[in-house]
Amino acid sequence: MEVDILITNIGQLLPMDKKGPVKGADMGELTVWNDAAVGIKGEQVVWIGSSKEAKILKASQTIDANGKLVTPGLVEPHTHLVFGGSREEEMALKQQGVPYLDILKQGGGILSTVTATQEASQEDLLEKALFHLDRMAMHGITTVEAKSGYGLNHETELKQLRVAKEAGKQHPIDIVSTFLGAHAIPTNYKEEPEAFLDYMSELFDVIKQENLAEFIDIFTETGVFSVVQSRRYLLKAKEKGFGLKIHADEIDPLGGTELAVELGAISGDHLAVTSDEGIQKLANSNTIGVILPGTSFYLGKDDYARAREMIDAGAAIAISTDFNPGSSVTENLQLIMSIAALKLKMSPEEIWHAVTINAAHAIGRGGEAGMIAIGKKADIVLWDAPNYKYIPYHYGVNHTNTVIKSGEIIYERQAIR
Repeated sequence: MEVDILITNIGQLLPMDKKGPVKGADMGELTVWNDAAVGIKGEQVVWIGSSKEAKILKASQTIDANGKLVTPGLVEPHTHLVFGGSREEEMALKQQGVPYLDILKQGGGILSTVTATQEASQEDLLEKALFHLDRMAMHGITTVEAKSGYGLNHETELKQLRVAKEAGKQHPIDIVSTFLGAHAIPTNYKEEPEAFLDYMSELFDVIKQENLAEFIDIFTETGVFSVVQSRRYLLKAKEKGFGLKIHADEIDPLGGTELAVELGAISGDHLAVTSDEGIQKLANSNTIGVILPGTSFYLGKDDYARAREMIDAGAAIAISTDFNPGSSVTENLQLIMSIAALKLKMSPEEIWHAVTINAAHAIGRGGEAGMIAIGKKADIVLWDAPNYKYIPYHYGVNHTNTVIKSGEIIYERQAIR
């Protein structure tokens, strides 16, 4: 067999090719191939076997992994990729203990970014998004979910979605878009949240026509949208054929997790203060819990989502950076893997499921992304690590050696000499 790229002498290969999403105790069981090799032709993986067996292949290019860990490209299931400006001035307020909802009332938080995003040109937003995508790719991410939500008016929300679509055309990373027009209540609708949701739902048809988003999301939270309001809005979206997501139970346990399960949402995200009932319902459903520990870390909170209890109850869990300009300002999913180990008490095996196969299922890419399997897209990372346990163990740095996206090498670490 002839291949374009042969990766051989792999120390540990994580295929992550189970039928997913992987739930509960199964998240702790990881398939590991030792001394493996992978053959790539075009955009796909066409051969997997041992390094010894790989000698029968004829390769245009051979990559000697030298005993390195090799995994699927990481999948990032929750980001706010497209936005204007930054909010470094808010860090001092957070250090003083000012609650986020108070910052929001003062015109900061989301509303600050909304102003910057409204004022930014589409060209500037695209340049900024591509910059952040480059950083994500350098950290081993090959598929990204990108939300709007910093427009809060028709023009800017569509601008964000169109920027994400164009970024997906220009950048090797695959982008899955989500419309989060219901991210906050603008000042001109402060006393009329339901009217604002009606206003945002007017965009559903044009979003469908231009294929700008696959999912509709809403921030179900105190001071934003209630469970009743969220249900009505999301049912409208479901009638239009969109998949559903919910920013659920981030600050107060309103029942957003339960609503996600009730409506058959593909994911409930954040879940920092989900109730016991919510955890049990999540475990008994097909909804994936997307946990964002970087947000709790960055905001200096003592309490983190109860991932350990969720997994033990039988839920499918993914983790994400929640990359955004206010509450989790990092493109480094490897750092989040370490925080998941330290603060969520997740095992290395569970963490790898959470950033590959389960993350892919949380954005409608199950069976495509987050795995290394014959006939699937060749999204592969070689790590400067001897085994899969090393990545969450050695925290705060970039372990990526080589990133292959759709059969093309898009990043290689270079020595500084």
